[in-house]
Amino acid sequence: MANTPQAKKRIRRNERRAEINGNRVGRIRTFIKKVESALASGDKAAATTALAAAQPELARGVSKGVLHKNTASRKFARLTKAVTSLA
Repeated sequence: MANTPQAKKRIRRNERRAEINGNRVGRIRTFIKKVESALASGDKAAATTALAAAQPELARGVSKGVLHKNTASRKFARLTKAVTSLA
């Protein structure tokens, strides 16, 4: 249990930040799933627009510190490759 006022404050802050960061990660996952579902249906136009919407979300996740830069880059590269290989 936290004894100092600063430790108590950090606990409160960490709870708030964990909720916000969890929402951010969930939002990113949703955008990625939209691209993947468009890929699964074979709709290249929908996949392209979903990919264009997912890219800024991934970049925002990196800038906010919820995703590592290389992780976001890898995810975007794999999605881009899948979209471009769609006939």
